[in-house]
Amino acid sequence: MSATIDTGIKPVLKIKDFGVDFWVEGTWYPAAIDMEYEVMPGEVLAIVGESGSGKSSSSMALLGLMPPNGRMHGRIEFAGKDISRATPSQLRRMRGEEMAVIFQEPMTALNPVYTIGFQIVEMLRVHKSLAPSAARDRAIELLQLVEMPNPEVSVDKYPHQLSGGQRQRAMIAMALACDPKLLIADEPTTALDVTVQAEILDLMRILREKVDAAIVLITHDMGVVADIADKIIVMKDGRIVEAGEIVSVFQEPQHPYTQQLLAAVPKLSLEPAQEHVPTPEERTDQPVLRFEEVVIEYPKRGRIPAFRAVENATFEIYPGEVVGLVGESGSGKSTIGRAAVGLLPVHSGILAVNGHNIAGMSAKELRTARRHIGIVFQDPGSSLNPRIPIGESIGEPIMLAGEAKGGALNKRIEKLLDDVELPRSFRNRYPHELSGGQRQRVGIARAIALRPPLLIADEPTSALDVSVQARFLTLLQNLQEELKFACLFITHDLAVIDVLAHRIIVMNRGKLVEQGTKDQVLRNPQDPYTQRLIAAVPVPDPILQRERREQRAQLLGKRGDAPTAEESAS
Repeated sequence: MSATIDTGIKPVLKIKDFGVDFWVEGTWYPAAIDMEYEVMPGEVLAIVGESGSGKSSSSMALLGLMPPNGRMHGRIEFAGKDISRATPSQLRRMRGEEMAVIFQEPMTALNPVYTIGFQIVEMLRVHKSLAPSAARDRAIELLQLVEMPNPEVSVDKYPHQLSGGQRQRAMIAMALACDPKLLIADEPTTALDVTVQAEILDLMRILREKVDAAIVLITHDMGVVADIADKIIVMKDGRIVEAGEIVSVFQEPQHPYTQQLLAAVPKLSLEPAQEHVPTPEERTDQPVLRFEEVVIEYPKRGRIPAFRAVENATFEIYPGEVVGLVGESGSGKSTIGRAAVGLLPVHSGILAVNGHNIAGMSAKELRTARRHIGIVFQDPGSSLNPRIPIGESIGEPIMLAGEAKGGALNKRIEKLLDDVELPRSFRNRYPHELSGGQRQRVGIARAIALRPPLLIADEPTSALDVSVQARFLTLLQNLQEELKFACLFITHDLAVIDVLAHRIIVMNRGKLVEQGTKDQVLRNPQDPYTQRLIAAVPVPDPILQRERREQRAQLLGKRGDAPTAEESAS
């Protein structure tokens, strides 16, 4: 299926009958099959689909970026030339100079032992043969182009000294160094806060107009697609199942998979929920988690001074209640979650779980208290032990607490697998044999193994595809209704929190700036920071998103010289 419109202008990229295969255990497995599309100058083509659909594999193969067990076939036309049979050395010359990539995770794509300026200069000197001083001047100019704060200073910083958004800007500057005709952006906003994401999308929109490059955007975020794309391709199992203009596909999707994908996207509702949520003053029961004037500090280490991460935090969470804690990276929300399970010491104030103040507990008392707290981590792949089957991981808390062993423990493990809707046969599998969504279900099963009255969920949906995320949220809601645990759900995704939470707390720079019901915080925000946060959330509707983008621009214009998220991080 093709996403072409005849405008009389020659496409920058045109592929036909294109496919990618991988040799695994004596068999060629297809990752992309019979793909056909074209991208015009100054146009953004979004390729969407879930993990494993072939969107990244096919796009990286265009540049010759494939593992040794991969092969590609079909016709690739770039700037009017057939590059299907280009040699590795020819592709190396083209990469960076005529076509470039913005990778998903800049921290792993950038070299950690060189400054970002050195890495941009290196690219300029290889492809443009510039003198060192001229290349450095051009590097600073590129950092100015991508609106990097203090480019003359930032050019000498290492990747770890930059925030996530700043690293992504450095990656974009490097990609644009040689004025490429084609830019492939592979999930460029996945791990970014909504405000930083909005700034990066604004930047890509401006750069598209300045350099007139064709952009292929690979993503599973339909809000991002609605915000910036002109055309869209939907992939499933390596094939293009639907393609067309962005507005027509979003408003009248033809393929059932596209309809399913759009239906699974959590949407930030603009209409009041019309449901009564009891305020803390109206509750007669005792809170499961209570923060009262809590201050959390990271202690002084060597020449690094003490840092106050949370200041005077006060809130409560009651049985059966889900409270969303939202804010940008560095706001202190994960610090609050870690303190709630006793992983960080409290400088002052009262932090009570089930009526017991854990702020001053000994290590032995904390071990006992943690039996009443479950935690679901952001990355289940790194939080589960890779050396033991998932059945053992789920049963470990029960065994260590002395609640069951032998046959009784096996029954508890099977019941927990049933609760999180995983086959019992999975108990003998290892974490690497499961998908991301399945590993996150194992994380929930382990967290609720001891039936804790309090569950802390720290960004559990940030790396999941939209349909997997939708199933995960439904599962969490069902478990919460059945077990009636209190839940602190930490996230920067306001659409997710709108689906799940009863009340919302907004954090900014270590302070709680606003809290209330969903209607109060999301539909009638009072704090300027909350207003900016909500305005930055992209909605999966191209027409509505255009209006919201204009409203956000007006809102940012009204706030004068207030620092951006990027400037604050620097």
